[in-house]
Amino acid sequence: MSAIAVPARRPVLADALAPHRSRLQDAGLVLAGTAVVALLAQITIPLPLVPITGQTLGVILVGAALGSRRGAMAMLTYLLVGLAGAPIFAEFTGGPAAALSPSFGFILGFIPAAFVAGWFAERAWDRKPVLAMVGFVAASVVPFLVGVPYLAMILNAVMGAEMGIGGILAAGVWPFLAGGLVKAAIAAVLIPAAWKGVRALDERR
Repeated sequence: MSAIAVPARRPVLADALAPHRSRLQDAGLVLAGTAVVALLAQITIPLPLVPITGQTLGVILVGAALGSRRGAMAMLTYLLVGLAGAPIFAEFTGGPAAALSPSFGFILGFIPAAFVAGWFAERAWDRKPVLAMVGFVAASVVPFLVGVPYLAMILNAVMGAEMGIGGILAAGVWPFLAGGLVKAAIAAVLIPAAWKGVRALDERR
């Protein structure tokens, strides 16, 4: 049997900026990533069931900058801190009751989404805008894979809305497609630009 080649993990932005990695440093990066998403979550456009927020942009940026494992850990921390009561979800909400919100499934989906963004970054897709856009669009899709079924469950099983697939898609998918592409494009500009800055600093040393 021939061995299957697995793409090697490359340093992500956090590794390039702080090459001497430690557990304490990783913990600080995870907390910083949590704070970034909490801040961007407060940029909201209210909608009846699921608001448009800056969270997804934060998830992509954090995942790409920290890498798959630290990015996913930052989103898990965000989830747990919010459920514990800190007002870090959209519109300064938080607490255990958030789990019954129709939009909570998207927050669950942020964990694998950050992992996916980090996975692409670890393969150096984040260093060129076109490749970064492909990877970040893929990461942007992930919250929908978790969030839309969760939305349907809460609306139908908990709230008794008896909403069909057309209504679910209208509430949880169609309003967010254009914004998702825009946020992926913003990340696909910012992350490669950050890499250019890192390379420029390295050349001056």
